[in-house]
Amino acid sequence: MVDEVRLEKAIMKSWCSETSLDSENWSEKNPACGQSAITALVLNDYLGGKIIQSDAILLDGRTESHYFNSIGGEQIDITRRQFPEGTLIPTGMPKKKGFDSTREYVLSSKKTRDRYEILKAMVEVSLS
Repeated sequence: MVDEVRLEKAIMKSWCSETSLDSENWSEKNPACGQSAITALVLNDYLGGKIIQSDAILLDGRTESHYFNSIGGEQIDITRRQFPEGTLIPTGMPKKKGFDSTREYVLSSKKTRDRYEILKAMVEVSLS
């Protein structure tokens, strides 16, 4: 099993515009932008636990879909930093209706699956 701190560093080092859902707004100043779903998948690959989906509630009332992990009862959310301070992120749900798991739901999108494969490969290289 890989060390959680080392894994998080490898993931953060691997984020790029190509892995972001929002590549137009991705920047080195906000590298977590658009990375939550695929980051939750990669963390799940290495550390297990559950993938949680929630709607982040921004200060202006808008919501954005957000994913993070629950491992051993602890929430791990390394992409939370993409949101402004004061953003509320409720606990969320561990699976979507009609799917066996949130992981299955997230991977049902080809675009997300492709971004996940890129991030996963980059993290594997970074850890080797």
